[in-house]
Amino acid sequence: MSTIAAFYGGKSILITGATGFLGKVLMEKLFRTSPDLKVIYVLVRPKAGQTLQQRVFQILDSKLFEKVKEVCPNVHEKIRAIYADLNQNDFAISKEDMQELLSCTNIIFHCAATVCFGNPQRNIPIHAVQLNVTATQQLLLMASQMPKLEAFIHISTAYSNCNLKHIDEVIYPCPVEPKKIIDSLEWLDDAIIDEITPKLIRDWPNIYTYTKALGEMVVQQESRNLNIAIIRPSIVGATWQEPFPGWVDNINGPNGIIIATGKGFLRAIKATPMAVADVIPVDTVVNLMLAVGWYTAVHRPKSTLVYHITSGNINPCNWHKMGVQVLATFEKIPFERPFRRPNANFTTNSFTSQYWNAVSHRAPAIIYDCYLRLTGRKPRMTKLMNRLLRTVSMLEYFINRSWEWSTYNTEMLMSELSPEDQRVFNFDVRQLNWLEYIENYVLGVKKYLLKEDMAGIPEAKQRLKRLRNIHYLFNTALFLIAWRLLIARSQMARNVWFFIVSFCYKFLSYFRASSTLKV
Repeated sequence: MSTIAAFYGGKSILITGATGFLGKVLMEKLFRTSPDLKVIYVLVRPKAGQTLQQRVFQILDSKLFEKVKEVCPNVHEKIRAIYADLNQNDFAISKEDMQELLSCTNIIFHCAATVCFGNPQRNIPIHAVQLNVTATQQLLLMASQMPKLEAFIHISTAYSNCNLKHIDEVIYPCPVEPKKIIDSLEWLDDAIIDEITPKLIRDWPNIYTYTKALGEMVVQQESRNLNIAIIRPSIVGATWQEPFPGWVDNINGPNGIIIATGKGFLRAIKATPMAVADVIPVDTVVNLMLAVGWYTAVHRPKSTLVYHITSGNINPCNWHKMGVQVLATFEKIPFERPFRRPNANFTTNSFTSQYWNAVSHRAPAIIYDCYLRLTGRKPRMTKLMNRLLRTVSMLEYFINRSWEWSTYNTEMLMSELSPEDQRVFNFDVRQLNWLEYIENYVLGVKKYLLKEDMAGIPEAKQRLKRLRNIHYLFNTALFLIAWRLLIARSQMARNVWFFIVSFCYKFLSYFRASSTLKV
């Protein structure tokens, strides 16, 4: 028996951000390994005309939960959707629901966050501060009123202190107290916030990492006598092993880049090829979360422990290696209806990057929009391309740098697990085969995110072949036109051209004469 799986049996678990990527995989693993848990509370809002229960049932009816239904047939009865809005005071939870949460909750997994990168020169969105900082503060206040609470697990990010080169498993202080920022945003107008934001953010690259650092400070300041742990994952990617390889359901981070590259929209990117692509599979993160929940509740550490779950220090994969494997996978399993042939050029030079953006991104988009106008359709490609390039520019900070994260606490926890727990809740990324993982990742994006039929692969390959031929013909025609214009204007170019033609004629004559002599 797994000690960790047995620990969660009979427990009432509260999960924030349960409708997000990480939250879904967390629920799936809990139900599959501990089907005798009592209940999972999920804080959700109605969305797109769906009730709370409809949103939850839609998640449970997805492919991700297929294996869960085999071991936990009554899974719908073990999940309790509670209306909550994390952007409001007290989360707008009803008195009855609040009373149930306070009196019954044993474990809290705080996964909710807004991944809002934004522009560091624009004001900090109140929404980001509210969800990443204030909501954490309010949830800790709730937790302090829960008599049965055994552990509070806060999910941060490995990039919360990305302004440092080497990052230890400690909580770093921010230049400004979180409470001062929370209070000031309540009365400052947008113009003043615009002016002071660059000074607040300082050397953090964006709003997301800055507010996550503030959130960690809040955890430290508001912890009271709670058993708390903080988990810092790096770039969370598709599943590695569980419940099956390659599952993904959002376009954040590498997922959007894979789609844009596979569809032929993104063909060049400003990145350092040898920089570490610190991607970590989502199921590995979830396994660590559950192990940390068990350890925090049972061993009750004297201080708040921070756990890094990253790949770069122990099993690194750089962006060049990842890009090569992604392109190789596109040859075997191409995406349907690509705009252009998939390609990926890395450059570290700003001028070269601007050149590629103009020639390989914006120019084809403008040409295609002209075609759409001529055929009576609404142009859309230029707008889509500009949005894509803005998104990629926000990621440049992370794909041009490498960090060093210490993992002492994570390694300590691994040594505390029994062999069975190490198998069931495996978070040892040293075992990860990157080539196999990346191929499954691309396949997962195609199947689960783009929802493309695998039966269409032969047709997609034919389309790629046609695009390749069009590419060669276009480049040949462009070269001939440019050369013809050059010949018309330059005597030197004409002399070179006549020399090449004469040389080719003499070579062919010699080859023909040699063939005649042999016969």
